[in-house]
Amino acid sequence: MSRRSEISAGILAYRRKPRFEILLAHPGGPYWQNKDDGAWSIPKGIVESDDLLACAKREFDEETGLRAKGRFDELTPLKQKSGKVVHAFAIEADFDLSTFSSNEFEMEWPPRSGKQRSFPEIDRVAYFSLKTARRKILPGQRQFIEELVARLKI
Repeated sequence: MSRRSEISAGILAYRRKPRFEILLAHPGGPYWQNKDDGAWSIPKGIVESDDLLACAKREFDEETGLRAKGRFDELTPLKQKSGKVVHAFAIEADFDLSTFSSNEFEMEWPPRSGKQRSFPEIDRVAYFSLKTARRKILPGQRQFIEELVARLKI
């Protein structure tokens, strides 16, 4: 495994109106279809260059079909249980989620069937209240929300 495959970068988008909300993405594919609380994530992916922000923007675009533009604030990287380090950049943005579209991945499904199926990398995105976002996000990423809230003094 290369060093870069152990590093991910993503975007934590938030909006203040009509109330403070955080944008999260639900992973696609059969393993995640019946999981909700503790399963959502910031849109993120593997770092393929030294420019972490460019990687985060690329992954956000590929996974959501949305374009993140504006002022980005780098958050403190988090080490996941797997050992992977996730870098996140916060941006205030009120995206039109009706334009959401995700890239796809292929996997053998059902297992040991020899059949390849395509699934969206992200099957849905949504803005959540702070209380709900804390419950929905993967536990290993929750600190991104806490750091953002502290910085914004919410």
